[in-house]
Amino acid sequence: MIFQSPLLSASVDRRQLLHQLGGGLGMLGAASILAQRSRAAEATSLLSSGGPHFEPKAKRVIHLFMNGGPFQADLFDPKPALKKYAGQRPEGADLVTERPTGGLLPSPFRFRPHGESGVPVSELLPKLGQHIDDICVLRSLHADNPNHGPALLQMNNGTILPTRPSMGAWFLYGLGTENENLPGYVVLCPGRPVRFSILWNSAFLPSAHQGTYINHSRVEPSTMVPHLRNTKWDRDTQRRQLDLLRQLDAQVQAQRGPDPAFDARLQSLETAFRMQFQASETFDLQKESKETRTAYGEGHFANGCLLARRMVERGVRFAQVYYGNGQPWDTHSGHDEKVPKLCKDIDQPIAALLNDLKERGMLDDTLVIWGGEFGRTPTSENGNGRDHNHHGFTMWMAGGGIKGGMTYGETDEFGFKSVQDKVHVHDMHATVLHLLGLDHERLTYRHSGRDYRLTDVHGRVVHEIIA
Repeated sequence: MIFQSPLLSASVDRRQLLHQLGGGLGMLGAASILAQRSRAAEATSLLSSGGPHFEPKAKRVIHLFMNGGPFQADLFDPKPALKKYAGQRPEGADLVTERPTGGLLPSPFRFRPHGESGVPVSELLPKLGQHIDDICVLRSLHADNPNHGPALLQMNNGTILPTRPSMGAWFLYGLGTENENLPGYVVLCPGRPVRFSILWNSAFLPSAHQGTYINHSRVEPSTMVPHLRNTKWDRDTQRRQLDLLRQLDAQVQAQRGPDPAFDARLQSLETAFRMQFQASETFDLQKESKETRTAYGEGHFANGCLLARRMVERGVRFAQVYYGNGQPWDTHSGHDEKVPKLCKDIDQPIAALLNDLKERGMLDDTLVIWGGEFGRTPTSENGNGRDHNHHGFTMWMAGGGIKGGMTYGETDEFGFKSVQDKVHVHDMHATVLHLLGLDHERLTYRHSGRDYRLTDVHGRVVHEIIA
């Protein structure tokens, strides 16, 4: 017997019991990450909503998140009128911005048509431009708030309120996971971005659907996932401990009734236990060929893109890759000097990711999304910078049932505001759910007396971009 008999008493408090056993389990850093998901007041089921509502086009999602907001007219939405009206503030360029801005500031970067489709792409993204025939550029995104905090929440959680589940949690709740040995939702973000954790929370959805954060700035699996190996007990001993914990909980629940929060934490410990034996392989980039690693390049974002491919290949439902910790694309000054470096960091890894997925036959059912929480103003801030712009900005999607080699929607002649075929963030979320086989109006969860969904009471599927 591993534990003393007092723990067998059905009268023992569940959380006290779990604390004692959890301390004995000593289960890897991933265990502590995952086990923290449990909430005492949670009264939810661990089950998903039951799978897709109809045949999905995409099975998994990779979200490449450009935190801070790239400027649309630098990359995928050329605006020659900026040069014509440089320094001026003509009608249509007088929208309210978060900070005071001056006249129009032209983009110095040139565009040329790429691929058979001839979609224009900036000179800053030459490698990515070679894949434009697989990409749908959405030029008419718009959001509700120009401040980073609310905009980040809306892009990731569907609302500016911090008490709602993230879209990854909704994906996992709707579809479940394909690999019980790994988390279904993984967030790759360098450093330790504690203040961002609300962006991958599960809120009132079952705790098992929360995103698992990984610091991918470190290359070795043992440093990406702290305490990856249990050095005290072997696999069989840990298995016996978890089995005993399940038996004890069954006795308690037979007397006191179900406790979903406790079940969620047990499930987290189970996932952590299994991660010990698969995570080492999944997160080990040295298992890739030298040619593959060279194709992706170096740096935290390159590592993140390669890790994302390795994870979705192994059944992770949603992999999110953050460029940087903080807002590296938040160019309030020195914009034209900073953007080329940012683009150089992302161009090769994203091109390699799309090519890698395509060569492995995975791009057809893997949806790749690129973009930030908003865009930037065509007007100048601090002389050589750009302010936040939620009125009109660009994102793109590739694979997973998307029509490639096309643009959708338009901003005005200055790239300031979405004016044609407008796509709200709610519409983007509805479209992604649709591609995953989920009806955004049917994927609901009852909480505090009302039904919630990722798109709240909004959203339309942009069928025009679906193959």
